[in-house]
Amino acid sequence: MTQLKYLAGYSENVTGQVQQLIEQQKLGKLLLKKYPQCHDFKTDKALYSYTVDLKNQYMRQSNPLSKVIYDDKLDVIHQALGLHTFISRVQGGNLKAKHEIRIASVFKHAPLAFLNMIVVHELAHLREKQHNKAFYQLCQHMEADYHQLEFDTRLYLTHLDLLGKLY
Repeated sequence: MTQLKYLAGYSENVTGQVQQLIEQQKLGKLLLKKYPQCHDFKTDKALYSYTVDLKNQYMRQSNPLSKVIYDDKLDVIHQALGLHTFISRVQGGNLKAKHEIRIASVFKHAPLAFLNMIVVHELAHLREKQHNKAFYQLCQHMEADYHQLEFDTRLYLTHLDLLGKLY
């Protein structure tokens, strides 16, 4: 039985079903049927614009973003799909705050729904630092299918890890 590290917290029933899809070589087909193509936000500039548009749609009052980039150094194996950093610096007599979002480069060639889920997750950290009830409510406010997309993203990462690229 293959180790399903991205599905570690799920029940044996769920992981058994995923294992069966892998053994029958149907996981990729399932993902491609549900998410037939990847997005077009390949550059950091395009990713920044996409993220700021989403932020302005749902979180207009939140702090502005200084930087949004794809990061080759984020390790999806250690569950870091995206990263939100808050940096405070003293500049003259003022305290300046910068908010940066880094998205794992593996999402350059992923379906838009998966990129959206990661961006929503990182944007939610602008208001809620912890993964608590309020955090997940905010994620669902911005993306109604947040939890399903999170699961499907884990399936996608499992496919990448065990079977290779999908797109």
